[in-house]
Amino acid sequence: MAARIIDGKAAAQAVLAQVRTAASAFTATKGRPPGLAVVLVGEDPASQVYVRNKSREAEAAGFRSEQHSLAAATTEAALLALVGKLNADPGIDGILVQLPLPKTIDTERVLMAVDPAKDVDGFHPINVGLLGTGATAKALVPCTPAGSLILIESVLGPSLAAKNAVVVGRSNIVGKPIAQLLLQRDATVTIAHSRTADLAAVCRQADVLIAAVGRPEMIRGDWVKDGAVVIDVGINRIPAPEKGEGKTRLVGDVATAEAAERASAITPVPGGVGPMTIALLMANTVAAAHLREGLPRPTFSA
Repeated sequence: MAARIIDGKAAAQAVLAQVRTAASAFTATKGRPPGLAVVLVGEDPASQVYVRNKSREAEAAGFRSEQHSLAAATTEAALLALVGKLNADPGIDGILVQLPLPKTIDTERVLMAVDPAKDVDGFHPINVGLLGTGATAKALVPCTPAGSLILIESVLGPSLAAKNAVVVGRSNIVGKPIAQLLLQRDATVTIAHSRTADLAAVCRQADVLIAAVGRPEMIRGDWVKDGAVVIDVGINRIPAPEKGEGKTRLVGDVATAEAAERASAITPVPGGVGPMTIALLMANTVAAAHLREGLPRPTFSA
């Protein structure tokens, strides 16, 4: 079986087009654009790239876009003061504090300080609780799981009734929230992890298999059920001596070529889930703006 390759770049562009339309309508209605503030502490090169990409997409969507770049020596008190200022700014609808933060700063304390109504990362316990209780119309859902669900729905439709879903990974950022989203689509969900007995056998039961463990190509082709939909959230850099000395390449948590022989559809790495993460950040910002202003929440799809 030759699996369909799920084009995350095309899906992300579809979502971003809907974001721009929703943002334009919001601006016309409220007399101001949706506002997103991204906070970067330190000079981590990867974080700088992510922040630039997020700011660029926010501007392209017609948002009020703010980037706050702070020195690595910034104190926790100073960062909390900035978060408090952004919380109080009525023109800012979304606040994203880029992780990781310096070790001198209590990451949990900073994330908890973000107004839940502006928590476009979906990490605050209030948003986690809303998602866990099924109140997704009010919740801001973490971007990677939300984007993964849109990719799944692009293949299988909005209902996953009678489907077995296996999530490999139990992180608060991906594993747990995607499990909640799948449950709300009527899937039967198993959360597996590194200590699951006979993990390969568990994976073979999945009609929908989500890999989010951060281990390069851990999930092999013979772990995949014939006809399964495979969503590979992993992004791992491994040596690529065939490209030259010291060169590397990106791979996922799934051995893609092997899995594609059995799956019906699979996300590539790169170009699968990754582009959806920033697209859903923009979608969350527009959603937060509507919720804060008492307007109907827009929905997004691929």
